[in-house]
Amino acid sequence: MAEILPQDAALDPACRLLLAGELVAIPTETVYGLAADATNGEAVARIFEVKGRPRFNPLIAHVADRKMAEAIAAFSPLAERLAQAFWPGPLTLVLPHRAGSGIHPLVTAGLGTIALRCPKGFGRDVIERIGRPLAAPSANISGRVTGTTAEAVDKALGGRIGLIVDGGPTPVGLESSILKVAEEGLFLLRPGGLAVEEIERVAGQPVLRGAKGVEAPGMLASHYAPAARIRLDAAEVFPGEALLAFGPTRARGAERAAALLNLSPSGDLREAAANLFSHLSALDASGAATIAVEPVPGHGLGEAINDRLARAAAPRDSGREGT
Repeated sequence: MAEILPQDAALDPACRLLLAGELVAIPTETVYGLAADATNGEAVARIFEVKGRPRFNPLIAHVADRKMAEAIAAFSPLAERLAQAFWPGPLTLVLPHRAGSGIHPLVTAGLGTIALRCPKGFGRDVIERIGRPLAAPSANISGRVTGTTAEAVDKALGGRIGLIVDGGPTPVGLESSILKVAEEGLFLLRPGGLAVEEIERVAGQPVLRGAKGVEAPGMLASHYAPAARIRLDAAEVFPGEALLAFGPTRARGAERAAALLNLSPSGDLREAAANLFSHLSALDASGAATIAVEPVPGHGLGEAINDRLARAAAPRDSGREGT
């Protein structure tokens, strides 16, 4: 079973394990990540093995600062401006990959681009200490609900890894927004913990949707899925269903829900984002075969929340992924 250490006592043990090619579950401001040395192919391969993740799906390389990032990828002036505004933070930039960066090919899944993020907190401290980027997808079983607490990570992966660093509940609660910066424009590959409106404000241009193919984590149709079936935009709760609520007004029949949790009683999208994965996990544990989900507005962080819910509700197959 995994050892669980508070983050103020975990920096040295985590660094030792990572430099030895082992995996460590670490807290970031978004979600918990399953971290490995991104330059070590065997370590990166362990991520895929532990998560059961399709190898064609790329990983995010996490860096300590712009200097480390610029040794890995080519930054345009626009990419530099976005990194200056939002790093460290919940924005991943997909940029042209520099040859000879040292990043193992498993991280990029053979693409000519690489996804880079500079996290806040403990993850950044580890990267600074070891002097190497970390590949760190979400610390969960591939395709299942993402872990936002050490307890959730332990339940999912505790028997498969040696160390979980406990930094408490993650403040953002959603994975990072992934943005491809290309000559032809800015493309949102995955909505996440940074609202598109904020990106557009800094970029001074629109962010385009409609990316094709798997260019970044979180782009497969079925993803973030609990064992229970998900029913979206529920105006009524049927007998035996659990209810994932939002805001102050309930769907008809809410009183007969097998279990009920509210993402945000006041209708605050930031609170809803932080609660999304933990509430899905808790309702899944209730034993209900179906989780009915009340409508969530689509603006701001609601875009990312609805994206995760739609992927959780998608038809299940063997190609599910983690982030």
